[in-house]
Amino acid sequence: MQETIISICLGIGLAASVGFRVFLPLLAVSLAGHYGAIPLNSDWEWVGSNTALIVLSIATVVEILAYYIPWFDNLLDTIAIPLAAIAGTAVMVSTVANLSPVVTWALAIIAGGGTAATVKSTMGASRLTSSATTGGLANPIIATAETGTATIMSILSVFLPFIAIIMVILLFFGLRKVYKKLFTRSSRKSI
Repeated sequence: MQETIISICLGIGLAASVGFRVFLPLLAVSLAGHYGAIPLNSDWEWVGSNTALIVLSIATVVEILAYYIPWFDNLLDTIAIPLAAIAGTAVMVSTVANLSPVVTWALAIIAGGGTAATVKSTMGASRLTSSATTGGLANPIIATAETGTATIMSILSVFLPFIAIIMVILLFFGLRKVYKKLFTRSSRKSI
């Protein structure tokens, strides 16, 4: 039972991380699975292969660099939201242990995909607001903060999953405040 709870915390933490960078948490899962730091679901053991490591490493570097191009980052966000939901579901499925496939997939879609899509949507809205208010000048700062958060959340999820789940809860409270602030300002301006 404890292994199942740890795997759920791991999956949700990684799914939240996917909301900041799609490929970085997948790379973390790949590295952790490759080196045996986490057990992978038997159908997802391929994620720990050398090929997966290489492909995910390249994708991670390209994604991180792409977010430093101010106009391109907003374009990326439009395609990254559905990708984040898929990747959040994938990291959850790959890490959840000892549950029936029905429960695993339901949990992965709701908790994994939902968490990733929520975080990514909020970050996309904040980047769009940043582009509109600063002409994109603040976007590299946001990109750096997102990459740092994705890295920290991925590391915490792999090594300290209970701390990661606490961070996810705090993250949601923080994102709720940011979301309210963004849309309260925009509704006041339109009145």
